[in-house]
Amino acid sequence: QVQLVESGGGLVQAGGSLRLSCAASGRTVSTYTMGWFRQAPGKERESVAAISWSGNTYHADSVKGRFTISRDNAKNTVYLQMNSLKPEDTAVYYCAAKTGGKEYGYWGQGTQVTVSS
Repeated sequence: QVQLVESGGGLVQAGGSLRLSCAASGRTVSTYTMGWFRQAPGKERESVAAISWSGNTYHADSVKGRFTISRDNAKNTVYLQMNSLKPEDTAVYYCAAKTGGKEYGYWGQGTQVTVSS
């Protein structure tokens, strides 16, 4: 089993930055695809970014150029660097992991990000 714990959320003013971390335990996730998702109140969960085991990345259009996903396999950790934050980025951010398949099978508990205008 893989356990994921997010950290780094908080309250920040528009234009500010935060770096989210997702620490994995239970087994190494170096061969897993890791993703960041977010869910704002009253909205569906959406994919924000993903990184494959080989380092290929995906960023949603809404965050492209502002957010960057990265991973440190030695630390079994994935990061989401968020710059130029906007109030519409306010959400609970979740880390997820998958190996093979199309569905993310492991999820963290989420960390709140609030961007004030």
